[in-house]
Order: sequence, then C-alpha cells, then structure tokens
Amino acid sequence: MRIILSALLLGTILAACNAGAESPGHAVAFMYHRVDDSRYPSTNVRQEDFGAQLDYLEREGFRIWPLERIVRHLKTGMPIPERTIAITFDDAYHSVYENAWPQLRERDWPFTVFVSTHGVDQGLSDIMDWEQMREMQATGVRFANHSTSHDHLLARRSGESAATWNKRVKGDIRAAEARLREELGDAVNPGRLFAYPFGEYSSALADLVEDLGYVGFGQHSGAMGPLSDLRALPRYPINENFSDLDEFAIKANSLPLPVISLTPRDPLVESNNPPRLSITLAPNSIDPERLACYGGPQGRLPLELSGRDENRFSMQASEPFEPGRARYNCTAPSAGGGWYWFSQPWVIPPIAADPNH
Repeated sequence: MRIILSALLLGTILAACNAGAESPGHAVAFMYHRVDDSRYPSTNVRQEDFGAQLDYLEREGFRIWPLERIVRHLKTGMPIPERTIAITFDDAYHSVYENAWPQLRERDWPFTVFVSTHGVDQGLSDIMDWEQMREMQATGVRFANHSTSHDHLLARRSGESAATWNKRVKGDIRAAEARLREELGDAVNPGRLFAYPFGEYSSALADLVEDLGYVGFGQHSGAMGPLSDLRALPRYPINENFSDLDEFAIKANSLPLPVISLTPRDPLVESNNPPRLSITLAPNSIDPERLACYGGPQGRLPLELSGRDENRFSMQASEPFEPGRARYNCTAPSAGGGWYWFSQPWVIPPIAADPNH
C-alpha cells in the first residue's frame, strides 16, 4: 500500500499512536447508489432507512464535511475533528435528485455525486440529466469523476497490451472530466476525486489514477485516516441489506486501523487464490490478539502473529474465491468503546458486470 506522506508527517502520526491516541484525525465516508428504488435492493436504500440514518447523524452531532475538504486535511496533516462524516453517491441516479437531495438540502448538508458521463449523455431515464445536476450544483452539491464508460477499468481487453490499456483508461477518465467541465463549469470536482466503477481497482489502475492527479475511492469498508492510501480510500457501502441503524452507528463511529504496510498490496487475485495477506500495524497501537478478521462467507480467519512487539499478522482464506469481488475485513475494539476497521478488497477474474450497479 502506497502511503503518500512525508517522513516528518509519518513520524508525527506514529508518535501519536505510540502515545496511545485513538487516531491523529479520521473521517468516515458513506456510499449510496439509489434511494427508495426497490427494484434494485443490492444498490438501493429505503427512504425510511436513509432518513433514519440522517436523523442519527444530526441527533448525535456529527459534522458533515464535503469529501474534498476531508481529502485536503488528509493530504496536509491538518486536524480532522472527531465524528466527521462525508456522504457520497455513485452513478448519479435520478432517485438521488428526487429522494435524497430534498432531505440533505433541508439540513444544508454537503455531499458528492460521482458521475459516469456516458449514461448521462445517452439520456438514460434512470440517470439525472445535466440540467438537474446544474440545479443541484447551484445549492452546493459536488460532482466528481466516475469514468466515462463505467467499465471494469482494471481489465485488459483481448489482445490489449499494457501500454494500450493505459492509454485507453486514461482517455476514459480524462473524457469524463472534460464532460463534467463542459456541463458544470471549470470549478467542478475541486478535489480531483475519482471513484472506481464497481469499487474495483488494481495496483496498476491505482497508480494510473494517481498519475492523473486524482484521489481514488473504492467501495471497501473502513474509516479514512492519515495512514490511508490516497489512491483507494474506503467508503462504507449502504444498501437494503446493510441499513440497520445500529450497524450504521458502529460504522459512523469507527476508527481507521493503523495499517502502515500490507502484502500483497494489489487487490487483483490471479494465481494467488486464496490470497495470503500480511499486515503491519503502527507500533504499540493495537494488540493483534484482539483483532478479528473475516473472509466473507468463509467466516472468521485464523491469524498468524509474527510477534506482539512488531504488530504483524497474516491471514488466508481456506478456500479459493469464486470470480467476482471479495474482501478480508478486520476489526478490533478501541479503548473508547468503538471499533477499528480495515477492509482489503479482492478482484478475482473474470469479472461479470452487475446490471443493477
């Protein structure tokens, strides 16, 4: 995992961890797709659940920040207040305009919509049009890059070389940014934010996104902190199966597990299925024996500890993953009663498109 930090900043963070600080500054981002569109439960949140989640954040005094402000603080080491949240939506579905925006506008809360521009230009009925986006933008809603095609960008096409893939994907992302600027003005996407379609990325794609000057976002769980990889920041996905308010509250109050290195860093799984993951935590931050890690349907994974003083541990699922997307999730209780949370996504070829995503 590439950590984009100066040596001085990294030293400050590690010193804070060694001093027993819960976190030198962190934030949580939630990711939605559709709101109150029951045709697609895997990418939908019910209106009553969405409203209850917003009510909880308001009642408990959470700060709702624009996503680019959080990124700016992560990049520079500026402090992030406790209980800071970002709200995001992928794909610019019309239900966001119709059902989510009114509730957020009533609270005067900022949020970010990641737009795949080809669907908008096609005039798809399920997607917002440019005029609706301009209406929202005038009230402070942010719009950011989600590619032109919403394709599986990490995958090469048949016979495609690495150089040709690189050129094609860069062209796809640049074209989306150009359309956003043409329709929404040069001030659009001030934080240079990019959300990976389907949450899929590889090390090669993450490097490409970084080379283009973007901060990347996935769909893997966890809080963002100073040690997080700016090429692939986490967001908690919310849908009908993951909308329980108690679970939402745990995620909203979660802390970033202080991971300073992991091997392999590449989420793309090929011959290494099931992947063996090794993680090193900041020194003296968390006792690895208090960690619990899970491999999705394979359940809790046994941890191999490399030594209590080194804060290193490894895990491996017992069975290979089927083609598609998978994760290892690790949590540990914090001294303040919350939970540290880290998720490592995996992409197992071949990947089939989700028509409801």
